[in-house]
Amino acid sequence: MSAVDTAAHQDFEDRPTREEAEDAIRTLLKWAGDDPDREGLLDTPKRVAKAYRDWFSGYEQDPVEYLARTFEEVEGYDEMIVLKDIRFESHCEHHLAPIIGKAHVAYLPTNKVVGISKLARVVEVFARRLQVQEKMTAQIANSIQDVLEPQGVAVVIEASHQCMTTRGVHKPGVTMVTSTMLGSFRRDPMTRRELLTIIGNPTSTMEG
Repeated sequence: MSAVDTAAHQDFEDRPTREEAEDAIRTLLKWAGDDPDREGLLDTPKRVAKAYRDWFSGYEQDPVEYLARTFEEVEGYDEMIVLKDIRFESHCEHHLAPIIGKAHVAYLPTNKVVGISKLARVVEVFARRLQVQEKMTAQIANSIQDVLEPQGVAVVIEASHQCMTTRGVHKPGVTMVTSTMLGSFRRDPMTRRELLTIIGNPTSTMEG
């Protein structure tokens, strides 16, 4: 487990009890102006606490574990491996509002590859934590780079942020695109263009 993931795990072990969490939810319901003791809300604190354990289960998982089992019998394959359109749901750390989008993950292997489902698992681990999209993009790329040690890694994320569409400026239909390019993807414009062509070129600004 990496230093960052260890710190997150330690903090998670110090969490309040389930009962304390449910009491906090009741307080929020009161603050919103409703009665947590009315029939329709009686089980809401329990349901919300359960949902939080699901939404933020990434704190209990280590992405390195998913990447640790690699395969070296690849007959010298060293071309680009791309897993595109990985749908994810996350929550922003500023407003706890949903972030819904898709990730594209690519790497150029050296002498080992990983099962494609593990790439999706890594995206899921980081998505199921409180997030900033830029940070999540870098976390996914750095984890793959650290464990697989490929020639290069690229992660592109396209997402809609409910903190922007349902509150504040109220601008639905806006998509934020972030990317992290490491190794060959950062150094070689042709490699970067090939990736952007494969995933549908979400933004031409990445080619600069």
